[in-house]
Amino acid sequence: MTVETHKEQLGFQAEVKQLLDLMIHSLYSHKEIFLRELISNASDAIDRLRFDALSDSSLYERDAEFKIRVDYDKEARTITVSDNGIGMNRQEVIEHIGTIAKSGTREFFKSLTGDKQKDANLIGQFGVGFYSTFVVADNITLTTRRAGATADEGVRWQSEGQGEYTIENVEKATRGTEVTLHLREGEDEFLSGSRLREIIRKYSDHIMLPIIMQKEEQEEGKEPEEEVVNRASALWTRPRNEITEQEYNEFYQHVAHDFGDPLAYLHSKMEGTQEYTLLLYIPAHAPFDLYTREFHHGVKLYVRRVFIMDDAEKLMPRYLRFIRGVIDSNDLPLNVSREILQQNRQIDQIRSNATKKVLGLLTDMAKNESEKYASFWSEFGRVMKEGLLEDRGNRDTLAKLQRFSSTLTESETQDVSLEAYVSRMKDGQDSIYYLVAESHAAAKNSPLLEIFKKKGVEVLLLSDPLDHFLGSELSEFEGKKLQSVSKGEIDLDKFTDEQEKEEQQKTADEARGLVERLKQTLQEKVKDVRITQRLTSSPACLVIDQYGIDPSLKRLLEATGQKVPHDKQILEINPQHPIINRIKSESDTQRFNDWANVLFEQSVLSSGEALEDPIDFVNRLNNLLASL
Repeated sequence: MTVETHKEQLGFQAEVKQLLDLMIHSLYSHKEIFLRELISNASDAIDRLRFDALSDSSLYERDAEFKIRVDYDKEARTITVSDNGIGMNRQEVIEHIGTIAKSGTREFFKSLTGDKQKDANLIGQFGVGFYSTFVVADNITLTTRRAGATADEGVRWQSEGQGEYTIENVEKATRGTEVTLHLREGEDEFLSGSRLREIIRKYSDHIMLPIIMQKEEQEEGKEPEEEVVNRASALWTRPRNEITEQEYNEFYQHVAHDFGDPLAYLHSKMEGTQEYTLLLYIPAHAPFDLYTREFHHGVKLYVRRVFIMDDAEKLMPRYLRFIRGVIDSNDLPLNVSREILQQNRQIDQIRSNATKKVLGLLTDMAKNESEKYASFWSEFGRVMKEGLLEDRGNRDTLAKLQRFSSTLTESETQDVSLEAYVSRMKDGQDSIYYLVAESHAAAKNSPLLEIFKKKGVEVLLLSDPLDHFLGSELSEFEGKKLQSVSKGEIDLDKFTDEQEKEEQQKTADEARGLVERLKQTLQEKVKDVRITQRLTSSPACLVIDQYGIDPSLKRLLEATGQKVPHDKQILEINPQHPIINRIKSESDTQRFNDWANVLFEQSVLSSGEALEDPIDFVNRLNNLLASL
């Protein structure tokens, strides 16, 4: 049969060129993982064929005995990894090999630091896959044919990793993919059967498919004998007491494409009305694309040890999308689809129990391994906050897992739990106080904290955009109301002695006339003017009423295109402050108006907001300073 070759020379996508260069320089100390990645790709290809063949058995092409082969040739200095999986057509080769079709690609390259060790970990998270072969090889040939295609629809791809590749049609009698690496000078260690077996057993022993190699010792005159070099059994099906920590870690590195060990894992077999097994991992580091819209979930679904799908988002709530691992059901149908998953009670039950198991693991970590939990929170705390918005059924558990900085901590470190806050509340305190600001520095230095610092009342300092929803999504904790210090009136009378109360009342009575004058002057800008209970050293501040929208939340909503009503804020004045006393005695109407507006604009600035007309503020302030 004559095959129309249709040979083309094409260029890699710019990001592929950049990734190849990064890997060759950063992954050298991890270079042996090229074999893990090729075997993992081969395993995935067979898994996908098995799934597709559930609805189209002709894809087997009379060959349902799946296997992965690893061969080497010392004289030719080559290593070949082949499989009889789903294979690829010409367009799929171009899309999968010549292009990085990943969400967060731009964020990935921005996050690289130039530190080889750190970059190696990031590259591992990114999923190097096929490209890792260029760390050890200077010439790679890939030959493939998609299952169900004719023999003359094979495709050969070849590249030296220098920015270009060739692709042509070839004849290939069998389905699947074969990758041949021509090793670079100095990489002869991999032209050893014992070395290749060592790598396979280290990284791929758990692969459920047989990995075949020729036996090292062959009898002369007989057909070459082959052997299976991996255990070829699903790790999660074995009893926990028969699995070593190293085996758990190696399986994690396989499913997560990570070079490091996981932070924690859980392995649980559920029995009863449903039977399924969970082997789930918490990574030690957050993926670089965790917050991109297209981020993929990391849990693979199996049914009776048959791979069904990866990125099974229905198996885990979105806020736990960083979890990696496997869920294997004995009860789901083998032909389950993504559409069926959306409306399946068994899946809902699996998801619910898996979520509780993960939250239980985190709860135990927070209680017994505080340093490890602090490490988890620094990586995944922000995404765990999403859980308060999404998962009402587990809200109490999630509330206990939240961590914050507070006025009792010196730095931005978020290590204060709500339980810890409640345990050290002052006698008579019935609210958990918090402040949301644009940044930790803005929160820490806010004038709204003055009275709380004076009275020794702890305030949680929040600065993440999601924190704006804390009060609405978590209105109380263990019977204690959550109260924003920037909303409504603050009642700290229980922490004030009688003499101080009398002095405050006297000062407030003396300032009533000033309050009315300020209301009249600023009526277009503020909702109300009142005597403050918050300030001790600042002259004034702006607050919102109990049901108003925080200005920073308003900006956040407007940035997403939402229309937000314009609510005026409340100006609170400190009648004991020298500036307030100066304004109180001002008889000139124009100067009083200038003082009132400067007081308002100063309060806008101290709350972290921008002025509508900063030039007008400067001119007004200059006029007042000149008249002193």
